[in-house]
Amino acid sequence: MSRGGTSPNPALQQTAASSAVPTRNRQRPRCRASCSTREGRPNTTDAFFRDRDLRHVRQVGLTCVATGLAIAAGTDACDIAGSVNTQDPVSWSATLGRFGMKLAYLPTDVRKLRFYIRELVKLDDLFVVGIYTPSDPAAILADPRPDGWVCGSHLVVLHRDRVFDPLREAATDALRYDRLDCHTKRVFRVVPVRHPRGL
Repeated sequence: MSRGGTSPNPALQQTAASSAVPTRNRQRPRCRASCSTREGRPNTTDAFFRDRDLRHVRQVGLTCVATGLAIAAGTDACDIAGSVNTQDPVSWSATLGRFGMKLAYLPTDVRKLRFYIRELVKLDDLFVVGIYTPSDPAAILADPRPDGWVCGSHLVVLHRDRVFDPLREAATDALRYDRLDCHTKRVFRVVPVRHPRGL
């Protein structure tokens, strides 16, 4: 587990892992080709949802998880909210399956987002990123209260070089996002539902 520094994270490069052909079908993108090369080696240069047309949605009443996943899927947050547990990424991935997508979990990384955001932007594709909202690491590592609460977190969507934050009015330049100093909770790459990796 990496806790600092700016060294590249090889795992980010490995999760491309397929030759699936991206599609412009906004509602139900499909992996129309084999998910590996003829030699059986992963294709690390492909992008799955690079050409997807995302629409920013402001979170109103519902959770950031439902709204963020709706942004990625190109649907309304109400279509997502009833089928996800905000603390269960497996349910997120299963819900995205209705739209031809699923989540591939990247290895745990608690660095601040700013230490690897350029790596994600370079991959030029679609990601779902969870961040802790406290700026003090001690708050993240604190013992839980009697009710189980430790600290807040938030979910955003990164598409190419834009961050879609449900709490913001519009998408923003990823390298100028105002929460780059937040520590990472989870990072997922969005892959086609037939991809060999994923939740």
